[in-house]
Amino acid sequence: MATPFVEAMAEGAAQALPSLPGAQLTWLDAARREQLQAFLSEGLPGPRSEAFKYTSLRALERRAFAPIDADAGEHAVDAQALALPGVEGPRLVFVNGAFRADLSQLDGLPEGVTLEPLSQALAGDAEPLRFFLTRHWQAPGDAFARLNAALASDGVVLRVAAGTQVAAPVHVVHMGTTAASDVAWHGRHIIELGEGARLSLIEQHAAGEAHSHFATQVTDAVLREGAQLDWLMVQEAASGATLLRRTGLRLDARSRVTLHALELGGGLVRHELGADLVGDGAQLETRGVFIPRARQHQETRLDIRHQAKSTASDALWRGVADQRGRGVFHGAITVDEGADGTDAALSNKNLLLSPHAEIDTQPVLEIYADEVTAAHGATVGQLDERSLFYLRSRGIGYTQARSLLTLAFCRAALDSVANEALREHLNGRLVAQLPIDADAR
Repeated sequence: MATPFVEAMAEGAAQALPSLPGAQLTWLDAARREQLQAFLSEGLPGPRSEAFKYTSLRALERRAFAPIDADAGEHAVDAQALALPGVEGPRLVFVNGAFRADLSQLDGLPEGVTLEPLSQALAGDAEPLRFFLTRHWQAPGDAFARLNAALASDGVVLRVAAGTQVAAPVHVVHMGTTAASDVAWHGRHIIELGEGARLSLIEQHAAGEAHSHFATQVTDAVLREGAQLDWLMVQEAASGATLLRRTGLRLDARSRVTLHALELGGGLVRHELGADLVGDGAQLETRGVFIPRARQHQETRLDIRHQAKSTASDALWRGVADQRGRGVFHGAITVDEGADGTDAALSNKNLLLSPHAEIDTQPVLEIYADEVTAAHGATVGQLDERSLFYLRSRGIGYTQARSLLTLAFCRAALDSVANEALREHLNGRLVAQLPIDADAR
C-alpha cells in the first residue's frame, strides 16, 4: 500500500522529470524513469530490512513533501555566513538544492581543476557522466539512492587533472532555508582525481533557517593511482531536517583518502560511507564524531572493503548521546580473497550522558585473505569514574571535570585536522553542541 511519502514523491516526479537538467538525453531519462519505478514498486525499507534495523522510517512514511520549485533556492543568504576560518578558495553553494551562482566563487580556478554544478555539466558534454548517472541500485536498502537517481536536479561535478596539486581547499555548501511548505530536494555529486592529483575538499551542510525539509545526497569519488584527497564533512543541518547521504569511494593503487566528519545537526540523519580499496597500496583514514541530543537520530554506516594487496585502513569514531538523542554506528571491514598484507583497524567508542540517550554500535569484520593485520572494537559506556576522581582530586569541580573529559573524548577524532584555524572552529562547534561547563571552554 502506498504511503503519503511515496505518493507525494510520485506526484512530484510526474512534474519534475520533464524539466530536470539533461531530460533531453535519452539514456539519462530512461535511467531516471527506471529507478523511479523501482522506488515506487518497493517503497521505503520496512522494519525487517537489516540495513534499517536501527532506523525507523514510520514517521517519514506519513509525511508528504512538495517538489522543489524555481523559487525555493532564491532566499536571501548572507555570503559572509558561509565563510569558514582558514578556508579561502573556490566555493560552490546550493540553497534548498538549487545552485546559487551569486554565493559561489568559481573565478580563478587553478589550471587542471573543473568545478561546476551538475546542471551545467549536463548542458555541455554529458557523456563522461554517463557511467555514474546510469548506475542501477538494486539492494533492499537502496530506496533513497533510487529516489536520488530518479530526481536529482543538481549537484557537484569536480575533476582534478592528473598531476595537479590544488593548494586552496574547495568548499561545497549545502544550505536549507524556509519555504512555503516542506520540500524535497536531491543532489548528485561526482568527484574524480587523476593520477598523482592532490585536493582538499570541505563539504558543509548548514542550516540557514529553521525548516523540516527532506534531502538526499549521493556522491561518487574516484581516485586514480597515487592521488590524494583530504576531505572534511561538517553536518549542521536544521534540527527538523531529514538528511540521507550516501558516499562511495574508489581508491586505485597507492591513492590515499583522509576523511574527517563532524555530525551535529538534523532531526533524522543517516550517512552511508562505503570505500572500495581496489588498488595495491591504497590507504584510507577516517575520523568522525556524532553527537545526537534532544530527539535527534544520527546514523553512520561505514563499509570498508579491501580488494587489493597491502592496502590499509584506519577508522576512529566517537559518539556522544545526550537527552533523548539516539546514535547508530555500523562499522564493517571486509578483506577479500587475495588482499594479502592488508592492515585494517576500526575503533568506535561512545558515551551516554543521559539515562534516556541511546547508542547502538555494530562492529563487523570479515577476512578471506592471509597475512592480514586487523583490529576491531566498539564500546558504549559512561565517563570513566577514575578519571573524574583524578581531576577532582586536583581541585577541579565535578561539572567542570565532566565537561573536560567529554570534550577531550570528542577532540581525539579531530586533532589530526591539519588546518589549525579550521580545527579550532570545529572545536568551537563541539563546545556549542556538548553540555560543556563554561569554565571548561
